[in-house]
Amino acid sequence: MGFHLQLLFTGIGVGSIYALVALGFALIYRATGVVNFAQGDFAMLGAFSMVVLAMDLGLPYGVSIVVTLALLIGFGALFNLAVYYPLRNRSFLPVIISTIGASILLENGVLATYGPRPQTLDGMFPDWPGLTIGEVFLDAQYIVILVVAVVMVLLQYLFFERTLIGKKMQATSQDKEMASLVGIPVMAMIMITFMYSAALGGLAGILVAPVLFVTVGMGSTIALKAFAASIIGGFGDVRGAIAGGLALGVIETFGASFSPSYKDAFAFLVLFVFLLVRPQGIFGERIAEKA
Repeated sequence: MGFHLQLLFTGIGVGSIYALVALGFALIYRATGVVNFAQGDFAMLGAFSMVVLAMDLGLPYGVSIVVTLALLIGFGALFNLAVYYPLRNRSFLPVIISTIGASILLENGVLATYGPRPQTLDGMFPDWPGLTIGEVFLDAQYIVILVVAVVMVLLQYLFFERTLIGKKMQATSQDKEMASLVGIPVMAMIMITFMYSAALGGLAGILVAPVLFVTVGMGSTIALKAFAASIIGGFGDVRGAIAGGLALGVIETFGASFSPSYKDAFAFLVLFVFLLVRPQGIFGERIAEKA
């Protein structure tokens, strides 16, 4: 029982990372109608930024986090202007190709700047290994991941349900044309969405960097899992992004305990089953189209 509880705790921690990145997928999809395949690279940029600021430059950990999030927010605005805005009146396919191109550019840019060698980042509390409850050891970094994930979900709920900007963003995601007719600045709301999703991705990178090696390819790996989690939960649904991310993390962790070599295969096997049985996902609604 202790072993399985340990796996459950680890799986929820890993799933929280997928959920944060999947939230970015969902928000941008709802606001623009396209998938941002560079979302995982936001996490990669956040992780590398922490390595540079906290490890190379020796800045305090808290200061490094604030600076990294600020940089990612600014990068989200730049990403919107450079990648989405010029193609905003085109079909979804050119925009998707543009985000894929941006992902390749970012990865190769970091590779050329920092090199291929994997980097490491200290945890937020290097002097506190964690807690032991019965037979279960709760690693400090995974505790931080869980706490931050819960706080971000609560803050996001309050932001969208209790603030005027949040309601404007929801209106924009539901119907951009109608939102513009009632005076909502649609492009400003889309800009804020990109900035917020970039911050979410950067935060995921900050949290996962002490657990994994910081590499150029880590963003693509996280993005694939988060994309699968989004489909499992119901693509474009915020609740689905959270539920799908947590479920995928738990399934992957338990699967790895039985066969570490096929760790990634379990996640995509679940995705395959959902595409066959319930393609709209857990929270998605079935949509009928006329022939």
